[in-house]
Amino acid sequence: MMRSANPVLRDDTFAGYRTTTIDVSNTMTVNGVIAKTLLMLLLVLLTAGFTWTRFYQYHDAAAISGWMTAGAIGGFIVAMVTVFKQAWAPITAPIYALLEGLFIGGISAIFEMQYPGIAIQAVGLTFGTLATMLLAYRSGMIRATENFKLGVIAATGGIALFYIVAMVLGFFGIHLSFLYQGGLWGILFSLFVVTIAALNFIIDFDFIEQGAARGAPRYMEWYGAFAMMITLIWLYIEFLRLLAKARER
Repeated sequence: MMRSANPVLRDDTFAGYRTTTIDVSNTMTVNGVIAKTLLMLLLVLLTAGFTWTRFYQYHDAAAISGWMTAGAIGGFIVAMVTVFKQAWAPITAPIYALLEGLFIGGISAIFEMQYPGIAIQAVGLTFGTLATMLLAYRSGMIRATENFKLGVIAATGGIALFYIVAMVLGFFGIHLSFLYQGGLWGILFSLFVVTIAALNFIIDFDFIEQGAARGAPRYMEWYGAFAMMITLIWLYIEFLRLLAKARER
């Protein structure tokens, strides 16, 4: 049984697909997932460039707050639709990338205004981590064993729950300052989250590779790329937070 810490890659995502009855020309391939992931990255950059430019045009977060909110909420809705309607991924995955780009561009510009150079540093760390995790996976240095998967799943779920609790507490005026400030505990927390986000790549690589081996239909390439984008965006945002805390300290 396959498990993934990525919430969009469930145990039964590729259930029922078998290589013996599928036309190879219409099946999912790892190279296909890579190509579609790159296309989604370009779409993210396209809309991110819009909110980034708009912020620096007005030098006011209010000028992009609506776009960022639309991107974040719209991206979440489209992501949920994609999870439950995987066959729609060729349409919904690109839409998700465009919406998330609006949010990513805005938040990057805001961080960049406060900490010059932080955006390119976060980009470099994100893709450097992706390359490192891919090398570790391909070399067998890190294996996606069942115990490894369970550990990452538990940690990822714990982080998600922690963020939800922190958000709810914020509504009542209770703020967990170490989540956002540059103290020692804040930096250590961000390092932990970055580590867990990076380890998600190992599970995702394994999951997508097995899906291709099982002869999943071609549209699952878009779904696999969509799953990879979720991990990439999460890791990028966490690197922004970590670098900001390090600058403050």
